[in-house]
Amino acid sequence: MEQHVLDELEWRGLVAHSTDLDALRADLSSGPVSAYCGFDPTGPSLHIGNLLQILTLRRLQDAGHRPVGVVGGATGLIGDPKEAGERRMNSLDVVKAWTTGIREQLERFLSFEGSNAAQVVNNYDWTASMSVVDFLRDIGKHFPVNRMLAREVVRTRLDSGISYTEFSYVLLQSLDYLNLYLGHGVTLQTGGSDQWGNITAGVDLVRRVEGVRVHALATPLVTKADGTKFGKTESGSVWLDPTMTSPYAFYQFWLNSDDADVIDLLKFYTFRGRDDIDELTRQVAEKPAARTAQRALADDVTTLAHGLRETTRARSAADALFGSGDLRELDAEQLSAALVEAPHVEVVGSAEIPTFAELLASTGLTPSRSAGRRAVAEGGAYLNNERIADADDRPSTADLLPGGWLLLRRGKRALAGVRVVKDVAEAV
Repeated sequence: MEQHVLDELEWRGLVAHSTDLDALRADLSSGPVSAYCGFDPTGPSLHIGNLLQILTLRRLQDAGHRPVGVVGGATGLIGDPKEAGERRMNSLDVVKAWTTGIREQLERFLSFEGSNAAQVVNNYDWTASMSVVDFLRDIGKHFPVNRMLAREVVRTRLDSGISYTEFSYVLLQSLDYLNLYLGHGVTLQTGGSDQWGNITAGVDLVRRVEGVRVHALATPLVTKADGTKFGKTESGSVWLDPTMTSPYAFYQFWLNSDDADVIDLLKFYTFRGRDDIDELTRQVAEKPAARTAQRALADDVTTLAHGLRETTRARSAADALFGSGDLRELDAEQLSAALVEAPHVEVVGSAEIPTFAELLASTGLTPSRSAGRRAVAEGGAYLNNERIADADDRPSTADLLPGGWLLLRRGKRALAGVRVVKDVAEAV
C-alpha cells in the first residue's frame, strides 16, 4: 500500500503545525489538492531556507497534488515584519527584477507537465489593481485590530515602533490565500513555522469571506543540534544562485554538516527513502570518520540545486584540494571557486614570491612566520599537496596551478590559497 504523503512528511519531521491534520489527511486522500507556498523577493535569490519549502511542494506534487508557487511581487514591496526593526524598502524596479529571478529558480524544482502540473504566479497581479478603498472595505474589515496587536512580532515592536505598512503585511498575505482559493482552487498553504500567524490569518480570511474550511501546514524552523540558526556561514546566507554561492561552496556547506545534524538534513532536503537513511544512520554511528552520510547529503542537494555536472566538478575539486585527486586536472574556474571560499591572499608575480613561512602566516594558516617554520619542520605544511621541505624556500612559477593559484595546506583540513597575479591592476 502506498504511503500517505502526510505519513511521509511526519516521518521526515516536516510537520510542525497544522490547522486540522485529520481533516487535511482526509482531503489529501480524496483526490488532488492544490497547495501553495509564497516566496517574497527580499533579495536577488532564494536560499536554502526557501529550498525546504520548495521541496515540500515537490513532495506534495510527487504524491499527485498540484503545487502553486507564489512569488511576492506585492508582498515583497512591503516586507514581513521582523523583530529587529523596520525592513529597508526596495524600489519597484528592483523587486520586479528579483521576482523574475526567483520565478525562474522555482521553475527548476517543480514539474510543469501532467495532470498536476505546477503553476508559478505573482501576487502583484491581483494586488496592484485593487484600490485602497476596496482593500480596506473588502479585506481590512475582516481583521480585528486587537488580534493583530496580539501577534508576537507586533508586540515586540510596539515599544520601538512599527509602521502601518509592516503592520498591514498580514492582510496582503491573507489576500493571497483568498485569491488563490477563488482563482485556482487552492485549499492548502504550506510554509515555515515562523510564518504560522500569517498563514492562519489567510485560513481565517477564506472562512470569513467564503464560509469554507481550508488548510494550513507549517514545517519546523531548521536549527543545528546546538540550537544555532541553520543556513548561515561566516560569509552570509547559502544562496541557490550559483553566482552568489558557488556550487563548490554549496557542496562544501552540506559536506561540513555535523554528525548530530546530518540525518535530519537528509530527511528534510533529500528524497532518499527510509532504508537508505537507516543505513546512513548506522554508518554515522559506526564509521563517523568516513562521513558517508555527509557525502550523500552534499551529492543529493547539490545535484538538485545545480545539476549532476556541477556536483561532479565540486566533488572532484574537494577531493583534489584535500589530497585525494590531481590538482592539475582542475580548471581555473574550479580552483577559483574553491579557493576564494578559503583564506587567500594575492601576490604580484613581477615581485619575488614570499617564502613559505611568510605565506603560511599571511594566509592565516599559522599565527606567525616562526610558527610557519615550526609547522614545516614538523612535516605538517604542504604546497599543492606536496610536503614543504624548507620554510625559507619560495614557490616558483612552475608550481602555479591553473588560474595562477598555489594551494597551501596545514595538516589534513586547513587550506589557504595564494593567487599570483601579473600586476597590481589584476588584483581584486
